[in-house]
Amino acid sequence: MAIEKMQRTTLTAKEAAEYLGISYWLITQLVKRKQIPCSRVGKRILFRKEALDIYLSKKENDSIEESC
Repeated sequence: MAIEKMQRTTLTAKEAAEYLGISYWLITQLVKRKQIPCSRVGKRILFRKEALDIYLSKKENDSIEESC
């Protein structure tokens, strides 16, 4: 019987910063300003990859609309 390893669906702040290609400092600032989707679990701040992808898509669309 094989035991499958559970796939994580969340990222830590450090992992999310790396995933987005931004600094850890910037991601903490975005969290403080409530400008990025996250969940607080105790003292930890977690990010869902799907929510970060949606966030990036929205930012891309916003930048396209502003340039027109």
